[in-house]
Order: sequence, then structure tokens, then C-alpha cells
Amino acid sequence: MTRLAIFDLDNTLLGGDSDHGWGEFLINEGLVDAEQHRQRNDAFYEQYKAGTLDMTEYLEFVVAILAGMPKAERDTLHDRFMQTVVEPMILPQAERLLVAHKARGDFCLIITATNRFITEPIAARLAVDDLIATDLEEDNGVYTGKISGIPSFQDGKITKLQEWLKQRDDGLSLADSIFYSDSFNDIPLLEATTEAVAVDPDDKLRAHAEKQGWAVISLRAVS
Repeated sequence: MTRLAIFDLDNTLLGGDSDHGWGEFLINEGLVDAEQHRQRNDAFYEQYKAGTLDMTEYLEFVVAILAGMPKAERDTLHDRFMQTVVEPMILPQAERLLVAHKARGDFCLIITATNRFITEPIAARLAVDDLIATDLEEDNGVYTGKISGIPSFQDGKITKLQEWLKQRDDGLSLADSIFYSDSFNDIPLLEATTEAVAVDPDDKLRAHAEKQGWAVISLRAVS
């Protein structure tokens, strides 16, 4: 049976948060009001870290600029975002970890609360096998500015992962799985997998991991 290796993205495989970085990118590109956007972007990020974030409200804030934007235009925008923001966030040790799992024949899956527009090119860059993200509503290939379905956040990650597993016929299962994450928001899924690994964890996850006897690792240490 192929083992399922699951990875959170932001602050786990990346040395930063791509969602928050998208907001800073829009400011630097001059596409939004800098002061207002940064204030809301930073406030949402603090709510995320505190576990009080209304994910639907936040996601609609993040993707508002994409509503009605032609695909070619948003793809060009994302290309610049990848080059200037995401590439510097990619951790060499995270890439080595992914390579090690692939060499063992594991199925590598990223599961993230961040929306699919932002994360799909990142998942492709990291060459993982698949991605579960928060999906965006589309109308004839154009984003409406709303999300589709439930956010891939906290318990929602388990729901979306279970739906994903049901659609497969290759035997992948949480019964033989490992999950890497930095955030206490992911404790529900960490507890649902057979092996949980806290990666450069926040204080709440570190305390929980130590209590549970989970592995705690760093992908940011220089080697």
C-alpha cells in the first residue's frame, strides 16, 4: 500500500505565508490602496494566528481583486507573484523532504486553507502529486470573488480530505498517513493521521505536540 504523505503549505513547506504575501504583493504592485489593504491583511493574519479567523470573510477579501479578471491577466499577475514572493519562500530542506518521500514511493499531497488560485502553481513548482485547497467560484472561467464549497481550514481540511479519498480507487487512506504542519489550526487533521509531525510549530502546536509525543522538526535550519 502506498503511504499518504500530507503537507501543510504556508509556514511549513514555505518559509512564510503565501496568502499574506499575496496581499503584500498587491500593495507593491500598486493594485490596491496600500494603507487600507495592509491594515486589513495584517488584521486577518493576526486572527488566523489566534484561531479566530472567519475564513470565508478573509478569502473573499483576498480574491476580491480577481473578480471578473480575465484568466490571461490573472495568470500573468501570478507569474510575477511566484517570481518575487513565492520563490524566496521555498525552503531547500522542504524540497529535500518531498524528494525523500517520493523516493520511498509515498503519495505527496499538499492540503492548505489558501485558495487554489494562489496555491496551484506553487504545488506544481514543488512537484507534489496533488493539492487540496479552498476552491473559488467561477462563472465561465472567471472568478466571481466568492468561494466554492467549504474552506479547507481546521475541521474543513478533514472533510475535504475525506471527500478526496472517497473519489479515489488506489487504496490511499488515513490508516497509513503522515501529516506535517506548523499550525495549531491543523490539530484536528494531525490527530486523524497515523503520524503527526510539527514543523517549526507555533507555541500552541508545540505544546500540544510535546504533550502527545509527536515529532517536532525544523525545515528552516541552515544545513
